[in-house]
Amino acid sequence: MAGILLEDLALWKSPQFSFAQILFSYLIVLIATILFTSKRRRIYLVDFACHKPPETGRLPCSTLVEHATVEYASDPKSVDFMRRILTRSGLGDETCVPPIVQYIPPVPTMEASREEAQLVIFSAIDSVLAKTGIKPKDINILVVNCGAFCPTPSLSAMVVNHYKMPSNIQSYNLSGMGCSAGLISIDLAQDLLQVYPNSYALVVSTEIITPIIYTGNQRSMLVANCLFRMGAGAVILSSRRSERKRAKYHLLHVVRTHTGSDDNAHNSVRMEEDKVGKLGVSLSKDLMVVAGKALKSNITTLAPLVLPFSEKLQYLFNVIAQKIYNPKMKPYVPNFKRAFQHFCIHAGGRGVIDEVEKNLRLSPENVEPSRMVLHRFGNTSSSTIWYELSYIEAKGRMKKGDHLWQISFGSGFKCNSAVWKCNRTIETPTDGPWSDCIHKYPVQIPAVLDI
Repeated sequence: MAGILLEDLALWKSPQFSFAQILFSYLIVLIATILFTSKRRRIYLVDFACHKPPETGRLPCSTLVEHATVEYASDPKSVDFMRRILTRSGLGDETCVPPIVQYIPPVPTMEASREEAQLVIFSAIDSVLAKTGIKPKDINILVVNCGAFCPTPSLSAMVVNHYKMPSNIQSYNLSGMGCSAGLISIDLAQDLLQVYPNSYALVVSTEIITPIIYTGNQRSMLVANCLFRMGAGAVILSSRRSERKRAKYHLLHVVRTHTGSDDNAHNSVRMEEDKVGKLGVSLSKDLMVVAGKALKSNITTLAPLVLPFSEKLQYLFNVIAQKIYNPKMKPYVPNFKRAFQHFCIHAGGRGVIDEVEKNLRLSPENVEPSRMVLHRFGNTSSSTIWYELSYIEAKGRMKKGDHLWQISFGSGFKCNSAVWKCNRTIETPTDGPWSDCIHKYPVQIPAVLDI
Protein backbone atom coordinates (compact mmCIF):
# COMPACT_ATOMS: atom_id res chain seq x y z
CA MET A 1 0.00 0.00 0.00
CA ALA A 2 2.85 2.40 0.85
CA GLY A 3 4.53 1.64 -2.48
CA ILE A 4 1.36 2.51 -4.36
CA LEU A 5 1.02 5.82 -2.52
CA LEU A 6 4.63 6.76 -3.21
CA GLU A 7 4.24 6.00 -6.90
CA ASP A 8 1.06 8.08 -7.05
CA LEU A 9 2.85 10.96 -5.31
CA ALA A 10 5.76 10.78 -7.74
CA LEU A 11 3.38 10.77 -10.69
CA TRP A 12 1.59 13.84 -9.32
CA LYS A 13 4.90 15.75 -9.10
CA SER A 14 6.04 14.70 -12.61
CA PRO A 15 6.14 17.62 -15.08
CA GLN A 16 4.77 15.35 -17.81
CA PHE A 17 1.35 15.19 -16.09
CA SER A 18 -0.87 18.04 -15.00
CA PHE A 19 -3.01 17.82 -11.90
CA ALA A 20 -6.14 17.90 -14.10
CA GLN A 21 -4.95 14.90 -16.10
CA ILE A 22 -4.22 12.90 -12.98
CA LEU A 23 -7.55 13.89 -11.41
CA PHE A 24 -9.36 12.89 -14.60
CA SER A 25 -7.57 9.53 -14.63
CA TYR A 26 -8.53 8.88 -11.03
CA LEU A 27 -12.16 9.79 -11.77
CA ILE A 28 -12.25 7.36 -14.69
CA VAL A 29 -10.83 4.60 -12.49
CA LEU A 30 -13.28 5.45 -9.69
CA ILE A 31 -16.31 5.42 -11.99
CA ALA A 32 -15.21 2.16 -13.59
CA THR A 33 -14.72 0.61 -10.14
CA ILE A 34 -18.17 1.72 -8.97
CA LEU A 35 -19.86 0.41 -12.10
CA PHE A 36 -18.01 -2.89 -11.89
CA THR A 37 -18.61 -3.53 -8.19
CA SER A 38 -22.23 -2.34 -8.14
CA LYS A 39 -23.31 -4.82 -10.80
CA ARG A 40 -24.12 -8.15 -9.21
CA ARG A 41 -22.91 -11.19 -11.04
CA ARG A 42 -25.47 -13.59 -12.41
CA ILE A 43 -25.64 -16.85 -10.49
CA TYR A 44 -26.13 -19.99 -12.55
CA LEU A 45 -27.49 -23.34 -11.42
CA VAL A 46 -25.30 -25.66 -13.44
CA ASP A 47 -27.10 -28.84 -12.34
CA PHE A 48 -28.43 -30.65 -9.30
CA ALA A 49 -29.03 -34.19 -8.07
CA CYS A 50 -31.07 -35.95 -5.39
CA HIS A 51 -30.36 -39.05 -3.37
CA LYS A 52 -32.40 -42.05 -4.42
CA PRO A 53 -33.01 -44.27 -1.37
CA PRO A 54 -32.45 -48.02 -1.78
CA GLU A 55 -35.52 -50.25 -1.92
CA THR A 56 -34.32 -52.00 1.22
CA GLY A 57 -35.21 -48.85 3.16
CA ARG A 58 -38.87 -48.89 2.12
CA LEU A 59 -41.28 -48.37 4.99
CA PRO A 60 -44.97 -48.73 4.02
CA CYS A 61 -47.47 -47.01 6.28
CA SER A 62 -48.93 -50.37 7.30
CA THR A 63 -45.46 -51.58 8.36
CA LEU A 64 -44.90 -48.46 10.44
CA VAL A 65 -48.21 -49.04 12.22
CA GLU A 66 -47.30 -52.69 12.75
CA HIS A 67 -43.96 -51.69 14.29
CA ALA A 68 -45.73 -49.15 16.49
CA THR A 69 -48.17 -51.82 17.65
CA VAL A 70 -45.26 -53.91 18.90
CA GLU A 71 -43.23 -51.03 20.31
CA TYR A 72 -46.18 -49.37 22.07
CA ALA A 73 -48.02 -52.52 23.09
CA SER A 74 -48.81 -50.99 26.48
CA ASP A 75 -49.98 -47.70 24.96
CA PRO A 76 -52.65 -48.40 22.32
CA LYS A 77 -53.69 -44.72 22.25
CA SER A 78 -50.29 -43.77 20.82
CA VAL A 79 -50.63 -46.46 18.16
CA ASP A 80 -54.08 -45.20 17.24
CA PHE A 81 -52.75 -41.64 17.13
CA MET A 82 -49.97 -42.61 14.69
CA ARG A 83 -52.44 -44.54 12.56
CA ARG A 84 -54.70 -41.49 12.27
CA ILE A 85 -51.72 -39.32 11.33
CA LEU A 86 -50.62 -41.72 8.60
CA THR A 87 -54.08 -42.21 7.12
CA ARG A 88 -54.29 -38.48 6.34
CA SER A 89 -50.59 -37.75 5.77
CA GLY A 90 -50.47 -38.07 1.98
CA LEU A 91 -47.50 -40.46 2.18
CA GLY A 92 -47.39 -43.56 0.00
CA ASP A 93 -45.80 -46.95 0.56
CA GLU A 94 -42.51 -46.25 -1.26
CA THR A 95 -40.99 -43.80 1.24
CA CYS A 96 -37.72 -44.90 2.84
CA VAL A 97 -35.89 -44.71 6.15
CA PRO A 98 -32.39 -45.86 7.25
CA PRO A 99 -32.13 -49.51 8.30
CA ILE A 100 -31.53 -48.62 11.95
CA VAL A 101 -34.91 -46.87 12.12
CA GLN A 102 -36.69 -50.10 11.19
CA TYR A 103 -35.43 -51.81 14.33
CA ILE A 104 -37.93 -52.51 17.10
CA PRO A 105 -37.25 -50.35 19.00
CA PRO A 106 -35.10 -48.04 16.83
CA VAL A 107 -31.50 -47.48 17.92
CA PRO A 108 -30.53 -43.88 17.05
CA THR A 109 -26.77 -43.96 17.67
CA MET A 110 -24.14 -41.44 16.58
CA GLU A 111 -22.49 -44.07 14.38
CA ALA A 112 -25.77 -44.87 12.65
CA SER A 113 -26.44 -41.17 12.11
CA ARG A 114 -23.06 -40.71 10.44
CA GLU A 115 -23.68 -43.74 8.23
CA GLU A 116 -26.98 -42.26 7.07
CA ALA A 117 -25.30 -38.90 6.41
CA GLN A 118 -22.56 -40.50 4.33
CA LEU A 119 -25.10 -42.52 2.34
CA VAL A 120 -27.44 -39.70 1.34
CA ILE A 121 -24.90 -36.88 1.01
CA PHE A 122 -22.18 -38.73 -0.90
CA SER A 123 -24.64 -40.31 -3.35
CA ALA A 124 -26.16 -36.90 -4.19
CA ILE A 125 -22.74 -35.26 -4.59
CA ASP A 126 -21.37 -38.16 -6.66
CA SER A 127 -24.33 -37.81 -9.00
CA VAL A 128 -24.09 -34.05 -9.51
CA LEU A 129 -20.32 -34.19 -10.03
CA ALA A 130 -20.78 -36.92 -12.63
CA LYS A 131 -23.46 -34.87 -14.41
CA THR A 132 -21.38 -31.71 -14.60
CA GLY A 133 -17.89 -33.17 -14.96
CA ILE A 134 -16.70 -30.76 -12.28
CA LYS A 135 -13.88 -32.07 -10.09
CA PRO A 136 -13.91 -31.73 -6.28
CA LYS A 137 -10.71 -29.65 -6.50
CA ASP A 138 -12.63 -27.11 -8.61
CA ILE A 139 -15.19 -26.44 -5.87
CA ASN A 140 -14.44 -23.11 -4.20
CA ILE A 141 -17.43 -22.83 -1.85
CA LEU A 142 -19.22 -25.54 0.14
CA VAL A 143 -22.44 -25.06 2.10
CA VAL A 144 -24.06 -27.99 3.91
CA ASN A 145 -27.31 -27.66 5.86
CA CYS A 146 -28.84 -30.22 8.20
CA GLY A 147 -31.26 -29.18 10.91
CA ALA A 148 -30.96 -31.75 13.70
CA PHE A 149 -27.70 -33.64 13.25
CA CYS A 150 -24.69 -31.45 14.02
CA PRO A 151 -21.65 -33.61 14.81
CA THR A 152 -18.04 -32.60 15.32
CA PRO A 153 -16.22 -32.74 12.91
CA SER A 154 -19.08 -31.18 10.96
CA LEU A 155 -20.87 -32.61 7.94
CA SER A 156 -19.13 -30.04 5.72
CA ALA A 157 -15.78 -31.24 7.09
CA MET A 158 -16.87 -34.81 6.31
CA VAL A 159 -17.49 -33.79 2.69
CA VAL A 160 -14.16 -31.96 2.40
CA ASN A 161 -12.33 -34.98 3.77
CA HIS A 162 -14.11 -37.54 1.60
CA TYR A 163 -13.58 -35.64 -1.66
CA LYS A 164 -10.16 -34.23 -0.73
CA MET A 165 -11.24 -30.69 -1.49
CA PRO A 166 -8.67 -27.86 -1.45
CA SER A 167 -7.60 -26.43 1.89
CA ASN A 168 -8.66 -22.89 0.97
CA ILE A 169 -12.27 -23.87 0.29
CA GLN A 170 -14.90 -21.59 1.85
CA SER A 171 -16.77 -24.17 3.94
CA TYR A 172 -19.97 -23.57 5.93
CA ASN A 173 -22.16 -25.88 8.00
CA LEU A 174 -25.71 -24.71 8.87
CA SER A 175 -27.74 -26.46 11.56
CA GLY A 176 -30.86 -25.91 13.65
CA MET A 177 -32.61 -23.96 10.89
CA GLY A 178 -35.30 -26.46 9.93
CA CYS A 179 -36.82 -27.25 6.56
CA SER A 180 -36.27 -23.75 5.15
CA ALA A 181 -32.48 -24.00 5.39
CA GLY A 182 -32.13 -25.16 1.79
CA LEU A 183 -32.94 -21.72 0.43
CA ILE A 184 -30.91 -20.06 3.18
CA SER A 185 -27.97 -22.06 1.86
CA ILE A 186 -28.70 -20.88 -1.68
CA ASP A 187 -28.79 -17.28 -0.45
CA LEU A 188 -25.48 -17.69 1.39
CA ALA A 189 -23.88 -19.32 -1.64
CA GLN A 190 -24.98 -16.55 -3.99
CA ASP A 191 -23.55 -13.89 -1.66
CA LEU A 192 -20.25 -15.76 -1.49
CA LEU A 193 -20.18 -16.09 -5.27
CA GLN A 194 -20.43 -12.31 -5.51
CA VAL A 195 -17.34 -12.02 -3.34
CA TYR A 196 -15.43 -14.87 -5.01
CA PRO A 197 -16.01 -14.43 -8.77
CA ASN A 198 -15.52 -17.17 -11.35
CA SER A 199 -16.12 -19.82 -8.71
CA TYR A 200 -18.15 -22.97 -8.16
CA ALA A 201 -20.34 -23.45 -5.09
CA LEU A 202 -21.65 -26.82 -3.92
CA VAL A 203 -24.80 -26.64 -1.78
CA VAL A 204 -25.98 -29.79 0.02
CA SER A 205 -29.37 -29.90 1.75
CA THR A 206 -30.46 -32.82 3.89
CA GLU A 207 -32.01 -33.94 7.15
CA ILE A 208 -30.54 -36.92 8.94
CA ILE A 209 -33.53 -38.60 10.55
CA THR A 210 -31.76 -41.27 12.61
CA PRO A 211 -31.07 -38.99 15.62
CA ILE A 212 -34.54 -37.40 15.59
CA ILE A 213 -36.50 -40.65 15.86
CA TYR A 214 -38.62 -40.38 18.99
CA THR A 215 -39.06 -43.41 21.23
CA GLY A 216 -41.21 -41.86 23.96
CA ASN A 217 -44.98 -41.65 24.27
CA GLN A 218 -45.63 -37.90 23.98
CA ARG A 219 -47.98 -38.01 21.04
CA SER A 220 -47.19 -34.68 19.44
CA MET A 221 -43.54 -35.80 19.21
CA LEU A 222 -44.59 -38.93 17.34
CA VAL A 223 -45.71 -36.87 14.35
CA ALA A 224 -42.12 -36.52 13.12
CA ASN A 225 -41.75 -40.32 13.13
CA CYS A 226 -44.73 -40.53 10.80
CA LEU A 227 -43.72 -37.87 8.26
CA PHE A 228 -39.93 -37.54 7.98
CA ARG A 229 -37.99 -39.71 5.54
CA MET A 230 -34.41 -39.90 4.28
CA GLY A 231 -33.16 -37.79 1.38
CA ALA A 232 -30.66 -35.18 0.21
CA GLY A 233 -30.12 -32.74 -2.63
CA ALA A 234 -26.82 -31.45 -4.06
CA VAL A 235 -26.69 -28.30 -6.20
CA ILE A 236 -23.79 -26.75 -8.10
CA LEU A 237 -23.95 -22.99 -8.55
CA SER A 238 -21.48 -20.83 -10.42
CA SER A 239 -20.75 -17.19 -11.16
CA ARG A 240 -18.68 -18.09 -14.24
CA ARG A 241 -20.00 -16.58 -17.46
CA SER A 242 -18.63 -19.60 -19.29
CA GLU A 243 -21.37 -21.70 -17.60
CA ARG A 244 -24.18 -19.63 -19.12
CA LYS A 245 -24.77 -21.93 -22.08
CA ARG A 246 -24.90 -25.24 -20.28
CA ALA A 247 -26.45 -24.11 -16.96
CA LYS A 248 -30.05 -25.15 -16.47
CA TYR A 249 -31.24 -22.08 -14.58
CA HIS A 250 -30.13 -18.74 -13.28
CA LEU A 251 -31.16 -17.17 -10.01
CA LEU A 252 -33.38 -14.09 -10.12
CA HIS A 253 -34.40 -13.47 -6.51
CA VAL A 254 -34.12 -14.84 -2.99
CA VAL A 255 -36.50 -13.40 -0.40
CA ARG A 256 -36.14 -14.42 3.24
CA THR A 257 -38.66 -13.74 6.00
CA HIS A 258 -37.93 -14.38 9.67
CA THR A 259 -40.71 -13.82 12.23
CA GLY A 260 -38.66 -14.91 15.25
CA SER A 261 -39.12 -11.57 17.00
CA ASP A 262 -42.72 -12.64 17.63
CA ASP A 263 -42.85 -14.94 20.67
CA ASN A 264 -45.80 -16.85 19.24
CA ALA A 265 -43.89 -17.50 16.03
CA HIS A 266 -40.71 -18.49 17.83
CA ASN A 267 -42.49 -20.95 20.13
CA SER A 268 -45.09 -22.19 17.66
CA VAL A 269 -43.36 -25.49 16.90
CA ARG A 270 -43.77 -26.57 20.51
CA MET A 271 -46.96 -28.41 19.76
CA GLU A 272 -49.51 -29.80 22.15
CA GLU A 273 -51.15 -33.12 21.55
CA ASP A 274 -54.67 -31.72 21.25
CA LYS A 275 -53.61 -29.09 18.67
CA VAL A 276 -52.48 -31.48 15.93
CA GLY A 277 -54.68 -30.71 12.92
CA LYS A 278 -57.32 -33.04 11.54
CA LEU A 279 -55.26 -33.53 8.39
CA GLY A 280 -52.55 -35.27 10.35
CA VAL A 281 -49.76 -32.81 9.69
CA SER A 282 -47.00 -31.57 11.96
CA LEU A 283 -48.58 -28.13 12.24
CA SER A 284 -51.01 -27.01 14.94
CA LYS A 285 -53.71 -24.43 14.20
CA ASP A 286 -51.58 -21.78 15.90
CA LEU A 287 -48.64 -22.67 13.70
CA MET A 288 -50.86 -22.50 10.61
CA VAL A 289 -51.62 -18.90 11.54
CA VAL A 290 -47.93 -18.15 12.05
CA ALA A 291 -47.06 -19.77 8.72
CA GLY A 292 -49.76 -17.75 7.01
CA LYS A 293 -48.39 -14.48 8.40
CA ALA A 294 -44.84 -15.40 7.37
CA LEU A 295 -45.99 -16.31 3.86
CA LYS A 296 -47.95 -13.05 3.56
CA SER A 297 -44.92 -11.04 4.63
CA ASN A 298 -42.70 -12.94 2.23
CA ILE A 299 -44.93 -12.50 -0.82
CA THR A 300 -45.46 -8.84 0.03
CA THR A 301 -41.74 -8.37 -0.61
CA LEU A 302 -41.60 -10.81 -3.52
CA ALA A 303 -44.70 -9.68 -5.43
CA PRO A 304 -43.34 -6.32 -6.69
CA LEU A 305 -40.26 -8.13 -8.02
CA VAL A 306 -42.08 -10.75 -10.08
CA LEU A 307 -45.67 -9.77 -10.86
CA PRO A 308 -46.64 -8.24 -14.21
CA PHE A 309 -47.74 -4.61 -14.24
CA SER A 310 -51.45 -5.45 -14.56
CA GLU A 311 -51.38 -7.47 -11.34
CA LYS A 312 -49.53 -4.72 -9.50
CA LEU A 313 -52.14 -2.22 -10.68
CA GLN A 314 -55.06 -4.34 -9.46
CA TYR A 315 -53.38 -4.76 -6.10
CA LEU A 316 -52.84 -0.98 -5.84
CA PHE A 317 -56.48 -0.23 -6.69
CA ASN A 318 -57.58 -2.72 -4.04
CA VAL A 319 -55.42 -1.07 -1.37
CA ILE A 320 -56.73 2.40 -2.29
CA ALA A 321 -60.32 1.15 -2.21
CA GLN A 322 -59.77 -0.38 1.23
CA LYS A 323 -58.32 2.86 2.57
CA ILE A 324 -60.92 5.21 1.08
CA TYR A 325 -64.19 3.36 0.56
CA ASN A 326 -64.42 0.11 2.50
CA PRO A 327 -61.83 -0.98 5.12
CA LYS A 328 -63.56 -4.38 5.31
CA MET A 329 -63.12 -5.06 1.59
CA LYS A 330 -61.53 -8.43 0.91
CA PRO A 331 -57.82 -8.04 0.03
CA TYR A 332 -56.87 -8.78 -3.55
CA VAL A 333 -54.71 -11.87 -3.85
CA PRO A 334 -52.37 -11.48 -6.85
CA ASN A 335 -52.47 -14.16 -9.51
CA PHE A 336 -49.00 -15.63 -9.21
CA LYS A 337 -49.78 -18.03 -12.03
CA ARG A 338 -49.19 -15.08 -14.34
CA ALA A 339 -45.64 -14.77 -13.02
CA PHE A 340 -44.65 -18.43 -12.66
CA GLN A 341 -45.12 -21.56 -14.71
CA HIS A 342 -43.89 -23.90 -11.95
CA PHE A 343 -44.19 -24.06 -8.16
CA CYS A 344 -42.10 -26.07 -5.69
CA ILE A 345 -43.81 -25.82 -2.30
CA HIS A 346 -42.04 -27.48 0.60
CA ALA A 347 -43.72 -30.86 1.10
CA GLY A 348 -43.77 -30.60 4.88
CA GLY A 349 -47.15 -32.28 5.10
CA ARG A 350 -50.47 -32.46 3.40
CA GLY A 351 -51.80 -29.49 5.36
CA VAL A 352 -48.88 -27.27 4.32
CA ILE A 353 -49.56 -27.88 0.63
CA ASP A 354 -53.33 -27.48 1.08
CA GLU A 355 -52.95 -24.10 2.80
CA VAL A 356 -50.55 -22.67 0.23
CA GLU A 357 -52.73 -23.93 -2.62
CA LYS A 358 -55.78 -22.30 -1.06
CA ASN A 359 -54.21 -18.99 -0.05
CA LEU A 360 -52.40 -18.42 -3.36
CA ARG A 361 -55.33 -19.70 -5.43
CA LEU A 362 -53.21 -22.30 -7.18
CA SER A 363 -54.54 -25.16 -9.26
CA PRO A 364 -54.10 -28.89 -8.50
CA GLU A 365 -51.63 -28.99 -11.40
CA ASN A 366 -49.55 -26.24 -9.77
CA VAL A 367 -49.12 -28.23 -6.54
CA GLU A 368 -48.82 -31.63 -8.21
CA PRO A 369 -45.00 -31.81 -7.79
CA SER A 370 -45.30 -31.16 -4.04
CA ARG A 371 -48.04 -33.75 -3.51
CA MET A 372 -46.24 -36.40 -5.56
CA VAL A 373 -42.95 -35.84 -3.70
CA LEU A 374 -44.74 -36.18 -0.37
CA HIS A 375 -46.35 -39.39 -1.61
CA ARG A 376 -43.19 -40.94 -3.07
CA PHE A 377 -40.42 -39.68 -0.77
CA GLY A 378 -42.16 -38.21 2.28
CA ASN A 379 -40.98 -35.09 4.05
CA THR A 380 -37.24 -34.95 3.34
CA SER A 381 -37.01 -31.50 4.97
CA SER A 382 -34.89 -28.91 3.15
CA SER A 383 -34.30 -31.14 0.13
CA THR A 384 -37.99 -31.57 -0.82
CA ILE A 385 -37.90 -28.60 -3.21
CA TRP A 386 -35.16 -30.30 -5.22
CA TYR A 387 -37.12 -33.55 -5.47
CA GLU A 388 -40.02 -31.43 -6.73
CA LEU A 389 -37.88 -29.73 -9.37
CA SER A 390 -36.60 -33.16 -10.37
CA TYR A 391 -40.24 -34.27 -10.78
CA ILE A 392 -40.99 -31.33 -13.09
CA GLU A 393 -37.94 -32.16 -15.21
CA ALA A 394 -38.78 -35.87 -15.27
CA LYS A 395 -42.22 -34.98 -16.64
CA GLY A 396 -40.58 -32.94 -19.42
CA ARG A 397 -42.41 -29.77 -18.40
CA MET A 398 -39.52 -27.33 -17.99
CA LYS A 399 -39.18 -25.10 -21.05
CA LYS A 400 -36.77 -22.31 -21.92
CA GLY A 401 -37.85 -19.04 -20.33
CA ASP A 402 -40.08 -20.68 -17.70
CA HIS A 403 -40.06 -19.18 -14.22
CA LEU A 404 -39.94 -21.32 -11.09
CA TRP A 405 -40.92 -20.36 -7.54
CA GLN A 406 -39.51 -22.40 -4.65
CA ILE A 407 -41.17 -21.83 -1.27
CA SER A 408 -39.90 -23.27 2.01
CA PHE A 409 -41.00 -23.03 5.63
CA GLY A 410 -39.04 -23.74 8.78
CA SER A 411 -38.75 -23.33 12.53
CA GLY A 412 -38.05 -19.89 13.85
CA PHE A 413 -40.52 -19.19 12.16
CA LYS A 414 -39.16 -18.70 8.63
CA CYS A 415 -40.58 -18.48 5.12
CA ASN A 416 -38.13 -18.27 2.22
CA SER A 417 -38.56 -17.95 -1.53
CA ALA A 418 -36.26 -18.42 -4.50
CA VAL A 419 -37.09 -17.50 -8.08
CA TRP A 420 -35.28 -19.15 -11.00
CA LYS A 421 -35.48 -18.71 -14.76
CA CYS A 422 -34.89 -21.67 -17.08
CA ASN A 423 -32.03 -21.08 -19.52
CA ARG A 424 -32.95 -23.86 -21.94
CA THR A 425 -35.58 -26.49 -22.47
CA ILE A 426 -34.68 -29.38 -20.17
CA GLU A 427 -34.62 -32.79 -21.77
CA THR A 428 -36.25 -35.55 -19.77
CA PRO A 429 -33.45 -37.05 -17.65
CA THR A 430 -32.75 -40.75 -17.88
CA ASP A 431 -31.47 -40.97 -14.31
CA GLY A 432 -32.42 -39.45 -10.98
CA PRO A 433 -34.85 -40.34 -8.20
CA TRP A 434 -37.86 -40.56 -10.57
CA SER A 435 -36.23 -42.54 -13.39
CA ASP A 436 -37.92 -45.85 -12.61
CA CYS A 437 -41.33 -44.61 -11.45
CA ILE A 438 -42.22 -41.34 -13.19
CA HIS A 439 -44.55 -43.20 -15.57
CA LYS A 440 -46.75 -44.06 -12.59
CA TYR A 441 -47.29 -40.42 -11.62
CA PRO A 442 -49.35 -38.46 -10.91
CA VAL A 443 -51.37 -40.82 -8.71
CA GLN A 444 -54.67 -40.27 -7.00
CA ILE A 445 -54.08 -39.78 -3.28
CA PRO A 446 -57.06 -40.74 -1.12
CA ALA A 447 -58.30 -38.29 1.49
CA VAL A 448 -58.10 -41.11 4.04
CA LEU A 449 -55.79 -44.08 3.52
CA ASP A 450 -57.07 -47.44 4.70
CA ILE A 451 -54.46 -48.93 7.04
